[in-house]
This record gives sequence, C-alpha cells and structure tokens, in this order.
Amino acid sequence: MKVMLRYFKGYKALVLISFICVSLSATAMLLQPRLLQTIINEGIAAQTGPDQAIINEYGIILLVVGAIGLIAGMLNTIIGAKISLGIGAQIREDAFKKIQTFSFSNIETFSTSNLVVRLTNDINQVQMFVMMAVQSLLQIPILFVGSFVLAMTTLPELWWVIIGLVVAVLVLLAGAMGRAIPFFKRLQKSLDRVNTIIKENFEGVRVVKSFVQEDYEINRFESSSNVLAKTTISIGHIFSTVIPAFMLMANIAVGLAIYFASDIAVANPEVIGEVVSFTSYLFQIMMALIIGGTLLITVSRAMVSMRRIQEIFVTDSEIQYPEGVSEKLAGRVVFDQVSFTYPGDEIPTLTEISFQAEPGEFVGIVGATGSGKTTLVQLLARLYEIDSGHIEIGNQDLQAIPKASLRQSVAIVLQQALLFSGTVSQNIRHGKFDATLPEMEYAAGISQAKEFIERLESRYDSEVYQRGSNFSGGQKQRLSITRGVVGEPSILILDDSTSALDARSEQLVKQALDRELAETTLFVVAQKISSVLRADKILVLDQGRLEAIGTHEELLQISPVYQEIYTTQKGNGGETNGE
Repeated sequence: MKVMLRYFKGYKALVLISFICVSLSATAMLLQPRLLQTIINEGIAAQTGPDQAIINEYGIILLVVGAIGLIAGMLNTIIGAKISLGIGAQIREDAFKKIQTFSFSNIETFSTSNLVVRLTNDINQVQMFVMMAVQSLLQIPILFVGSFVLAMTTLPELWWVIIGLVVAVLVLLAGAMGRAIPFFKRLQKSLDRVNTIIKENFEGVRVVKSFVQEDYEINRFESSSNVLAKTTISIGHIFSTVIPAFMLMANIAVGLAIYFASDIAVANPEVIGEVVSFTSYLFQIMMALIIGGTLLITVSRAMVSMRRIQEIFVTDSEIQYPEGVSEKLAGRVVFDQVSFTYPGDEIPTLTEISFQAEPGEFVGIVGATGSGKTTLVQLLARLYEIDSGHIEIGNQDLQAIPKASLRQSVAIVLQQALLFSGTVSQNIRHGKFDATLPEMEYAAGISQAKEFIERLESRYDSEVYQRGSNFSGGQKQRLSITRGVVGEPSILILDDSTSALDARSEQLVKQALDRELAETTLFVVAQKISSVLRADKILVLDQGRLEAIGTHEELLQISPVYQEIYTTQKGNGGETNGE
C-alpha cells in the first residue's frame, strides 16, 4: 500500500475534485427519496387536496438534484479513469526501470514470465482498485451513514428491519471474502504458469516442430489452462451466489417494511410516501454495502498484486555500482583466486581461477561443456558477482568501477545472438547509443555484416523483426559482433559467437579483429580449438578449475585435458592445425 500512496501524490488536485464529485453524487442520491416522499405525500393529501405548485416545485428540484448527481458521477468516472490509468502507467514504467537494474541472478530468481505477469496482469488489478477507490471510497460512508440515518428517521418503528439487513449483508460479505481470497492467490500463480508455457513454446517453436512435440505442448498448455479456468470459475461461482443473495435480502427487507407499514397507512395515507422513501434508503444501504464488499474483494485481489509488485521495488540488485566519471579503462585483466557458485547450487561453478591478460592480447578459453567457460567471461563483464577472490580491469578493482566505465570498456557478445525488434541501426547502437553511420559501417566491416546489410533495401534502416526472425543465425551473430565492436571497447568478449558462421566468414572476422582492433584485449570462448590456435594464451578449464594455461604448442605438451580435446577434434576431422 505504501507504493500506492507514493503515486497518489502526483494526483492530489484530481483526487480532491473527485471527492467533491463523489460527495455531490452521494448527496443527490440521499436527497432524491426525501424529495419524492414530499411529492407523493402532497399528491395524496386527503383533506386539502394536492397542491400542484408544490408538486411542480419539488419536481423541478428533484430533476435538478438528479442532473447534478448524474453529471458529478460521470465527471468522477472520467477523473477516476485518468488517475487509475496514470498511476498504472507510472508503476509499470518504474517497475520496468527497476528490473533493468537487476543482475542476471535477480531475473533468474523471478523468471522472465513471472515478471511479465507482474508488469501486466498485476498492474491491471491495481488499476482496477484505484478506479474503484476513487469512485467509491468516499461514496460508501456517505451513502451508508446517510441512508441509515434517514431510514431511521423516516420510519423509526422499523429500525429492526434496517439492522437485520445490515447484519445479514455483512455476514454474507465476510463469508464471500474468506472463500475468494485464496482463489485470488491461486489465480495469479496459474497465470504465471500459463504465461511461462506460452513463452517457452513460442521461443522454442522450431524445437517443438522439429521433434513433432505439438501434441505434448498442447496437452501441457491445456493442463495449465484448465487449472486457470477452474480457479476463475470458482471465483465466478462465489460472486454468482453473492449478488442474488444480496437482492433477496433487500427484497425481503422491503417486503417486511411494506407488510408492517400497511396497517399504519390505512389510518395515515402519508405513510405511503414514507414507505417509498424508506424502501429507497434500504436499497441504498444495501448498495453501499455491496459496493463496499466489491471494493474489499477488489482490494483483497489488488493486495496480492501489490505485494508482487512491491517485491520488484524492494529487491536490490545483487550488483551495486559506485558513482564516478565515465572513462575507458586499459585492457589489462587480472583474475586472482576467483570462485563463483550459482544461486541455489551447492557445488562451485568456478574455483580459485587465477590468470592475467595484457592489453591487446588474444586469450582463448576452452574446455568441456559445463567446465565454466561462459561463466568466467560473464564474471569479467560483471553480469554476476563473484563469491570470493579479486578481479581487476585496467589496474582497478572490478567492484570499484562505475557502470558506465565498465560498459564502455568491456563488450560481450553472448553465445545466443539476440536481436530486438526495430531497425538494424537501433540494434547496433545498443553497443554505442550515439554511433554514427560511418562508425556502424566500420564495425559492420569488421564483423563481415556489411556485405549483407548493403544488400538490404533500406540498409541500416531495415526492419528487424522480433528476436531477429527475419535474419539467419549467421547474420544475427554478425550483427551481434557489430554491436560489440562499434564502441571500440578495451576488452571484447566473444562467447562462442561465431559458431553459426561458415569457415570463410569466421576466418575473415578473426583477421579483421586482429587487424582493426590490435589494441583490444580479446577473449574468445570456443568449442573448436581451431578458433583459438593463434591465441597468445589459452585457458583450459576442467570442472570449474583452471587446469592449464599456455599457447597451443605449450598445452599440447603439458595439458592432458587439452590434448584430449585436440585429439578428439582432430580425429573427427576438425581443423585443429589452422591450415
């Protein structure tokens, strides 16, 4: 709830106007039965006869009051929509900004599909709550207290009917809320699960179709969808019984009022007007309680959503950067006894890794699958925080480097080439937001992306579909390398980033990197030894430990792990000699 109060501050004036409109609307609703009572009593006056002037006067007043209430209600609805949508948009934007500060570990803890539901469905629930709060929060007490007092003064003999109605409605509301709240919590979890399956299926559609797993995916989705449907139906069952029960109670109360007031009306016809006014107030009391109950139910669901949104805001990134001036660092890298364990794992992924690389060196990283190659370079880019040890870049402690300096100095091209919807130039400028066309052309020349970009109709303004689906795997990798190179970083990390390139293109990329980025320290994670044959030093990882370090020729003499990889790839026809 603290989150909500913070966002209401920007809408103080609109909230005040809304409260004025609610007050006018509720007051108009309270006045109308009393005005109608006067008109009815004047119309059935037994002794003096109806006074048409009074009837006309009160009739006009009734119309004016009704019009004021209607206009105030409409205006309040417009204001409520503006406030709720504005607050929803601000929360969504702030939550998105907060998520951008998360580390890889934070995002993995939440999961991407879970965060999507929080930014969409949960915020929609909060918007609904704000809308109802603005419309009803002040209306409920005015309508309930006013109707209760006016009903009591209209027919005080039937006070017990009013009390009975209030008690019955409150008991029913309490029972409905007690049953509904657990279902609301279950509903959000079901939405998370359905969203996760949809996201996984759409992202892995090629795998699904390649292995003919459509039926399995359909069954998996149907199972989760059925759970969501059953939960939603259960909530619907609760409300489908509550509303008719409310109406039944109100009609019983009205029937009792008419029954017990009928004897009085025989002797005093003016009681007829009072009965009409009394029954109107009974319905207004019930209406206030129903609106209040609906608001409470909305609150109960919104509270679940607000807690989920609050979790985003109170979660601090595991990686905190110091303030400082942005500057490009030298390409010197030092790892000193670095160890790292992924959250939730017991066995370290990396253990006591130590090495150093000088500016301009080409460092290859090889090892079996799961040996920690990708983890090592992600620690260098500070995508995760180390458990122990020490990392230096440009003679500065990695944890003391401002974020802007780190991103300016270190560029990483991840194993999975990911492009964003937009244009080619927008994707390249992720590496340098103010990159000029000549700079993009220069970087594209290094990555060998220029040759296919030049063939596109709009060249650097050509459209990129979601996840780069209109480009091949090799083209996406070359664009990703372009993005990494365009900022001319001091340290460039290629995490198996040429795996989708043909041999000729891969060789051209390597030659261009050697020629154009001679001062850049290059880290290459490779599955094929042929990709790192000419490295100044090669790190050989084995089960999270640095098994050996040296050149290709040195490792063939001292490293059993490297020898095994070399022999295996040579035996499979791999180009391990660089010839």
